Amino acid sequence: MTAIDLSELRKDYATGEFDIDSANTSPFQQFTQWFDQARQAELPEPNAMVLSTVSADGCPTQRTVLLKFFDQQGFVFFTNYESRKAVQIQHNNHVSLHFPWFPLQRQVEISGTAQKVSTLESIRYFSRRPRDSQLGAWVSQQSSVVSSRSLLLAKWDQMKQKFADGEVPKPDFWGGFRVTPQRFEFWQGRPSRLHDRIEYIPAEDGSWDRRRLSP
Repeated sequence: MTAIDLSELRKDYATGEFDIDSANTSPFQQFTQWFDQARQAELPEPNAMVLSTVSADGCPTQRTVLLKFFDQQGFVFFTNYESRKAVQIQHNNHVSLHFPWFPLQRQVEISGTAQKVSTLESIRYFSRRPRDSQLGAWVSQQSSVVSSRSLLLAKWDQMKQKFADGEVPKPDFWGGFRVTPQRFEFWQGRPSRLHDRIEYIPAEDGSWDRRRLSP
């Protein structure tokens, strides 16, 4: 394969700034503010986040999942509990979340630990999903090898018939994880690669300390 030179592919960032004095004292409130601005800017799927996990033998893995709920207790996403990500979390529940809001020249990184949400929380969310998404949760043995798409479609038809006359219940193998933050970093692109990076870390009194990081 011929080498592809991307050294001239670059963009200077000059749409905003983020100073530590203007940053909210609460990283949750700061995240809410930036998230609302991402929605107002009509970014595609502003709740899409890269979830990083580590396998039992120390190999990192990343994938994009959708944030479905957040408050001061943490950030919640849902998945198959038999998936690769869920199995890795069972071995090592230290994870990282990354929100790439590139049109706003912003990124947010959140590091923390993941735990399963209660069954009631998972049921509440599952009941609000579109019916096709509910059926999809039953069809997919997430991360397992499947020989053809036709097998998935055949199982889809089976599930449609099985639950044709009533509500679709939540599978026992499906539910949510809540990531409890231990660190936040808010990144705002700036000219000449002198970006603004504001980090939040827990303070002894239960609040959060803010500090500027070198770009």
